[in-house]
Amino acid sequence: MVCFIFVANTQKIMNTLFEISTKYATELLVLAFIVITFLQSGIDKITDWQGNVSYIKSVFEKTFLSKMSTFLLVIVTIGEMVAGILAMVGIIKIYTSESTFFGLLAAIVASKILLALLFGQRVAKDYAGAMTIAVYFGVTLFGVYILSH
Repeated sequence: MVCFIFVANTQKIMNTLFEISTKYATELLVLAFIVITFLQSGIDKITDWQGNVSYIKSVFEKTFLSKMSTFLLVIVTIGEMVAGILAMVGIIKIYTSESTFFGLLAAIVASKILLALLFGQRVAKDYAGAMTIAVYFGVTLFGVYILSH
């Protein structure tokens, strides 16, 4: 009897997870993209801080951002970590309460960070890098749209 109840409850849970996964498939995929992209980037910046500082200083050495480059790197790193963590919480909240609030926050923060990075790439005259950021921005902007409706 106990085994039957366990199997029945497991089946019910699996059905619920499947229903939520299909109902919110697009939202979950966008949030997974944000988690992968932003957490990886933030963690990379933290684990190779000196390498990233050296790189950023070299990129901006001939621009008006040269004196602020380390501070801006701190801001971007914090923003990336916040976006990634909010996206993880957003995924959990979709499964636990079908709420997209944290996911929407994640997409908004991610979009703002990408705009900051786009600005930096344009200032540094790295137009190819700016084009790459535009692709990421399209995904996060779509996330803002889909998570707010």
